[in-house]
Amino acid sequence: MSSAAAVAAAIREHDRFILTSHARPDGDAIGSQLAMAFALDALDKTVRLVNRDPAPLAYREFPGIDRIEIAERADDDADTAMLLECSDLTRPDVAGLERPCIINVDHHLGNAGYGTINWFDPSAAACGEMVADIIDALGVDWTPEIAAHLYLAISTDTGGFRYGPMSARTFDVCRRIAAAGVEPAVLSRQIFDSFSVGRVKLMGALLNDMELHAGDRVALLYLDEAMLAKCDATLDDTEGLVNLPLGARDVVGVALCKRQDATTIRVSLRSKGAIDVRAVALRWDGGGHRNAAGCTMIGDFDALKPQLLAALIEAVDGQSG
Repeated sequence: MSSAAAVAAAIREHDRFILTSHARPDGDAIGSQLAMAFALDALDKTVRLVNRDPAPLAYREFPGIDRIEIAERADDDADTAMLLECSDLTRPDVAGLERPCIINVDHHLGNAGYGTINWFDPSAAACGEMVADIIDALGVDWTPEIAAHLYLAISTDTGGFRYGPMSARTFDVCRRIAAAGVEPAVLSRQIFDSFSVGRVKLMGALLNDMELHAGDRVALLYLDEAMLAKCDATLDDTEGLVNLPLGARDVVGVALCKRQDATTIRVSLRSKGAIDVRAVALRWDGGGHRNAAGCTMIGDFDALKPQLLAALIEAVDGQSG
């Protein structure tokens, strides 16, 4: 695999870039893209940002969000496509990303190594942590705009610094973010405390219907369009809700099941400590990290639900025994 220096060298050799990340982007995806875009601007590169889906509502006041185009295709004359935290070329759900140079930067296990340049670092707490290294390798100073997006990436992907492979490197990046003029407390309120009333109602509805299993160690949350409508909420309002049950001392594994259509369920998985929910996600061709993963289940949910619960309980029991 490559390094930040190799990625920086490839960037210097090219002039026109498309930046993208995975469909249904989270804070790490958005923060990594925009931090990288501002760094490329400083090098006078031509930059286009293309995503399949909009940024979550809570992040739309961050600088440069309006630069992200929402499109199904990325047809232009860019010579380089840079994909951030995408395990394969289909993960963005954007057509037309094939370019003479493809730069693949990811911190998730299971990356397919599809790029011309591939840098994969599972020790990074967020893709934004890797982007910080690339920006340093490029010799670009951290502006307040770059720093704000690095903070968005790292703070959200660690669940507010509660999980993930955090290290001294993570907190050194955060130290430098503050030194660049960002106020972490202000940004944290913007990221974590600026949701809609519909989201607050949805939190109550999810917790009211929450199922607990395996001696209250495993929690199952379920939502569909009817629940969203009842709460006057949108899919934007679901970002991060999978973490809610982990606030209980006994709960160590969580599955949030979002019905996409009659036969498709998107499952978000979270855990504490050594409990590996990535192993659960892999059973349905998903992926992610030990404590944060996801997958898509196809079929009748009433039949799939016992299988999901059994897999999650097995993961929990495996670390309890």
